[in-house]
Amino acid sequence: MLRIALVFSLAAAPLPAVAATGRLASPTEADRAEAVALLKQLVAIPTAKRRGRVPELVDVLAAKLTKAGFAPEDIVRRPVTVDGEQTMGLIVRYAGRDAKLPPVALLAHMDVVDAVAANWATDPYKPVEKDGYLYGRGTQDNKFGVAVLVETFVRLRRAGWRPNRDLLLAFSGDEETGMRSTRAVIAHPWVARAAYALNSDAGGGSVTADGRPIAFGMQAAEKTNATFAVTVRNRGGHSSVPRDDNAIYQLAHALTRIESTRFPVQLNSVTRAMVTRIAAERGGALGEALTRLTTVPDDARALDVVRRYPDVSNILWTTCVATMLEAGNAPNALPQNATATVNCRILPGVAVEAVRQGLASAAGPDTAITLVDEAVESPVSEPRAAVTALLQAGLSATYPGATLHPTMSSGGTEGREYRRAGIPTWGAGSLGLVLPDDSRAHGTDERIPLQAFGRELDYWQEVLTRLQ
Repeated sequence: MLRIALVFSLAAAPLPAVAATGRLASPTEADRAEAVALLKQLVAIPTAKRRGRVPELVDVLAAKLTKAGFAPEDIVRRPVTVDGEQTMGLIVRYAGRDAKLPPVALLAHMDVVDAVAANWATDPYKPVEKDGYLYGRGTQDNKFGVAVLVETFVRLRRAGWRPNRDLLLAFSGDEETGMRSTRAVIAHPWVARAAYALNSDAGGGSVTADGRPIAFGMQAAEKTNATFAVTVRNRGGHSSVPRDDNAIYQLAHALTRIESTRFPVQLNSVTRAMVTRIAAERGGALGEALTRLTTVPDDARALDVVRRYPDVSNILWTTCVATMLEAGNAPNALPQNATATVNCRILPGVAVEAVRQGLASAAGPDTAITLVDEAVESPVSEPRAAVTALLQAGLSATYPGATLHPTMSSGGTEGREYRRAGIPTWGAGSLGLVLPDDSRAHGTDERIPLQAFGRELDYWQEVLTRLQ
């Protein structure tokens, strides 16, 4: 989903960002325009899988950071070859005063999900400003994060500001398709010793059409994404001699049993707080049922109510759903093979193998359940008061009066890789979207509200300059 990661001359670089009071001046309209220009430049480089353009985007970022005064040795490329194509991670170090302190990593991803251009009202790789929005693939997911983090580094460096500890831009080039570059970035000694990470692809919230804040979250956990192949095989035969052991029918029966499988309610510290908050906000039968499940997680009546609200219930338990089918080899032959793809979103703390065994038990003895590719298990990053206060300060700078809440994502980001590597990771950012209209990541006509984008410069300046 969203991401971003030198010979400096004081005479050559302007220093307008330090006010007479000694405080850093707020970002100007010129600063916001420069950030929009960078975002447009990034969107115009198609960095989807099989296009091979991520290294080109890295060159653009490196050139901008070099011009701002970052030394070549503080800009590290992490090339990775995946399926014959080179992608790349990028690490940029903003050196702090105290080298003994562990750094903080700032996450963003440079790649995008490719767009079906014929379905767009505009060219997805030619950014267009319209009605207060910037349209283009990656405007939300996650090149806006790349742009605001780079612009913040550039402005702070030009102002002569220096952090207390090292700050690291840690950008990946294949977050959407495998996270191999994420792992290469994490393995670098700078990132490996990070105290924690802040993920620009996992923060933000919702606002009203006139810009008033509704709800803002910081991701502290996410479900594991595991895909299983459910397969039935037999000897097949001629379609003129049907038998009871038809692979397609057997698979259909197995899928019906899997559909009926119910995983238990399992709450962690983050989801328990989410459930309590949702119960209070929604009220009614749903609120009563959620409250009941926090104390009696197997209450049948409460479960029946909550299952009517899949947008809420998905944080309570592991979910598995059939998403693809493949069967048979000829219209006049009994099928020898029938396979369904079942995608599961597994709660933190639940073993992938335990879910596989549960599916196998439901499907029956004649069905094989195998894990497709890799499933990464990742723990909860328990909220820390100091970090929550830091991110709340950033949110207060952009949306005064808004309150930040820890959340668990049912989807996935590269935060999972950092958490499993032992680096606590929280979603950061205050991008305010009007939902559901602005929720277009991975879809057609992806866009970002320009006013909300501009506010992110204030957010990240507040967060980084407060970070100790």
